[in-house]
Amino acid sequence: MKILIVNGPNLNLLGTREPEIYGTVTMEDYLEKLQSEFSTHEISYYQSNIEGELINRLQKDDFDALVINPGAFTHYSYAITDCLKNIQKQKIEVHISNIYKREEFRQKSVTAANSDAVLSGFGMDGYRLAILSLK
Repeated sequence: MKILIVNGPNLNLLGTREPEIYGTVTMEDYLEKLQSEFSTHEISYYQSNIEGELINRLQKDDFDALVINPGAFTHYSYAITDCLKNIQKQKIEVHISNIYKREEFRQKSVTAANSDAVLSGFGMDGYRLAILSLK
């Protein structure tokens, strides 16, 4: 299975950004762990701070399943929401922190309605749990 992991804005700073919330592991280090554990799958990764670039990547349609952490776009990007609506493949939304324990504006996900499941608050392990749940 070809699994695409997509991260939105500021998630390129994992490992150094607010370590009390997001931890100290970089996404690159965590990807190595995922690729080792799920060696029968082809896992690719894409991150951008730019909404249109994320949409362009999602529209390439070169994957079998999607794990997405839209970052701050979770809360207001109707463009990404519409893009997800058009993807007819398994999609799992992941949030490293528990968005429901954060600021009020972070407690609403406009993208979740177009995902098959949402994992929130499991730290970086949310990506692993998402892959485990893919069929």
